[in-house]
Amino acid sequence: MMHSVIKILDKVIHFKTAQAHCDIPCKIYDPATAQLAALTCVRLMDLIKEIEGKGTLSVADYAQVSRLVGEKESASTEVKDAISIIWGDYFKAPQFELVSNAHNLTHSIMLQASKCKQGIDRAEGEKLVDLVNDFAEAFWLTKEVLTYRASCPYPPMLEMVYPDLKG
Repeated sequence: MMHSVIKILDKVIHFKTAQAHCDIPCKIYDPATAQLAALTCVRLMDLIKEIEGKGTLSVADYAQVSRLVGEKESASTEVKDAISIIWGDYFKAPQFELVSNAHNLTHSIMLQASKCKQGIDRAEGEKLVDLVNDFAEAFWLTKEVLTYRASCPYPPMLEMVYPDLKG
């Protein structure tokens, strides 16, 4: 009953939706979200370049580029959000002792993600992936989990850091 009343009120008042990860804290952190978002940036840059290579563009092509750019910028923001949450909520004194460059690495990722929002240079996207991979390695080091590198099995098929969870 109460749920129904709140649902009706929400339709009229439009309550603001709260979003967080997660100030409880839940202790569930994983750099995979940032890694996938960084890969997405590169993939979207590739798709934009494919359209650019057509030469003559249709209205549909312009609309597609607009959507791709919006998604690329959203993915860049997702990288920043995911990394800042891990850095700000998970990293404490013991992690900073293990990863002495955590502040500089995090700041570099923020700057690089901004560069990816500003342009479509694949090299900038690849640099973002590399930095996020470095962060993933550092993160897993703090968890005492070994990592390995392998190419991801989907475009853009870049090398990624994965936790070795078998051991």
